[in-house]
Amino acid sequence: MSLELAAAVAITVVALAALWLRSRQFAGYAVVLLSLVALLGFPMSHAIPHGRLAFAGLFASSLLHMAGLVWARPRPLLYRLLITWPALFFIGGCILALPWVIAMAFGFQLPWPLVPFAIAALGLADSVLLRHEEVDISIDGSTTVDHTRRHPRGSIPDVRPLRIVQITDPHLGPLMSADRLARICQRAVDRDPDLILLTGDFLTMESQKDPGILIRALAPLMESRGRVFACRGNHDLEAPETMTTAFDQLGIPLLVDQEAIAETAAGPIQILGVDFVYRGRRKHLRKVCDMYPRRQHHLRLMLLHDPGAFRHLSPGDADLALSGHTHGGQIGLLRLGIPTTIISLFTSVPDHGLFARGESRLYVHRGTSHYGFPMRVGVPPEESTLNVYWRPSLLAREVAADQ
Repeated sequence: MSLELAAAVAITVVALAALWLRSRQFAGYAVVLLSLVALLGFPMSHAIPHGRLAFAGLFASSLLHMAGLVWARPRPLLYRLLITWPALFFIGGCILALPWVIAMAFGFQLPWPLVPFAIAALGLADSVLLRHEEVDISIDGSTTVDHTRRHPRGSIPDVRPLRIVQITDPHLGPLMSADRLARICQRAVDRDPDLILLTGDFLTMESQKDPGILIRALAPLMESRGRVFACRGNHDLEAPETMTTAFDQLGIPLLVDQEAIAETAAGPIQILGVDFVYRGRRKHLRKVCDMYPRRQHHLRLMLLHDPGAFRHLSPGDADLALSGHTHGGQIGLLRLGIPTTIISLFTSVPDHGLFARGESRLYVHRGTSHYGFPMRVGVPPEESTLNVYWRPSLLAREVAADQ
């Protein structure tokens, strides 16, 4: 049996198992992804000396990875090192090899066929190595811009900053174990910030069914109860009961279109947690903001998983919104000091860093991990501390007459 025929048979077996034991949607996803990898990978194996054996082994890891997702559950480190990570590397490398395969189809041979796999190897490293940064943000209520755009961080006033650690998009699954996220949470607690804010997408198909996984991962944050608040992301809506159970047991407020007030050494903070919605974002934001009017002399923070919704805020709805969701653009040139990413190149959605619209500011965190495309490329995950400088006197605005 040829390698290509064996791959076709194996793909069929995985698809049938997925159809029988999981869902039609997942079976279709498995067929499309594995077929794409085979169609791109095996031509590349001919272009690389002695590539057939290596590609056969890596394709086998991809098959095992997808088969494992039929029975999705957290996997031990050895499984991830031997199966999951090689599979993600190979899938990513094959997709990046598309220009080489297209050239072959037209009878051309592009040089350096190992380049897409070298990029994939660097991308896998980018996917697991967090970068710590100190980010200074000035909120003065005076600088306005007409439309959403990337914004400089501004002059820093001589006041004590509000220190925030944001954790977003940990995506407990192939690249983020519960133990690893627990270590990240412990480092957040050890930095002793004023607030630890969690902006969604905690779960993947591997962690949706058991709230104990999320509880174990976030357990260190219980040391900072009263300073920790969370909202949900789009993937969390796939398992809302798991989210509710975990956060209830942890004693951490999960703000689903709700308000919380935090008294900090930097002043009083009003926090709005806005739930993720797929449609009617402007109407949804208006409803939440009307339910919870601005509190005088409070910094008004908004936990807004989707940065694309920021443009729907009305003036004064938030001083600073904190988002994730984009994984920083996931593919880009940040490692080279260039802010361009796939998202900024083809859309107007804020991808990473500080943005402004009107008097409001938006910080888009690059994410603690990711989900979706097999890896990051040139966009490292983030483990930052935000130093937010503000004075209550600078933010005084009219509030409802009954406040």
